[in-house]
Amino acid sequence: MVAGVDEVGRGSLFGPVVAAAVILDPGYRLRGLRDSKLLPAERREALAPRIREHAMAWAVACVDAARIDQINIYHASCLAMREAVMRLKPAADHLLIDAVRLDCELPQHAIIHGDALSASIAAASILAKVERDRILCEWDAVFPQYGLASHKGYSTPQHLAALQQYGPTPLHRQSFAPGWSHPVQQEAFDFDL
Repeated sequence: MVAGVDEVGRGSLFGPVVAAAVILDPGYRLRGLRDSKLLPAERREALAPRIREHAMAWAVACVDAARIDQINIYHASCLAMREAVMRLKPAADHLLIDAVRLDCELPQHAIIHGDALSASIAAASILAKVERDRILCEWDAVFPQYGLASHKGYSTPQHLAALQQYGPTPLHRQSFAPGWSHPVQQEAFDFDL
C-alpha cells in the first residue's frame, strides 16, 4: 500500500496550502498522469474523478493562511501532507513524497521531482490542485476584486495591483511580503470582531 503524497499552493499569496495522498490500484493503469502544473485545467478536472474512482485510497487536507503565518509555509506544507496521509483508509504502508520527509512513523522515500517520476505522486498533485482551485473559485465570489478564480492566489500583476489598491483580506498570508507591506487596514470578518 504505497501512497504518493504532494501539495500545492506553497507559493500562493492567498488561501490554504492543500495536500493529497493517493494509493493507486496497481491493477488499473490511468493514462495521462503527470505533474498537475504541466496539465491544463480541463485535463486535471477530467483526471481527478477517475483518480478518486479507481484509487485504492485517497485523501485531501488543507492548512489555512493563519496557520501558515504561524508556522511558516514549509511546516504548513508538511502538516497538510501528513494530515492527508493520516486520513487514508485503508492506511498506507509506505510513502513516496515529492522532495520532503514527513514527521510520521511510516517508511518513506523523498523523490526530487517526484510528481514527474511517480504516478501516485502525480495523482496526488492533481487531486490537491483540483481541490485548491475549487476553494479559490469559491473565495472569488467573496472577494471578486482580487480575481482569485483566474490566478488562484498567486503573485500575478493583476493580484499585486488588487493588493496595492485594496490591501490584503483576512485570507491573505500576512507573512508573505505583498500581504503585509500594504498600509491599507485589513478587513475583518464579523466573527473576528
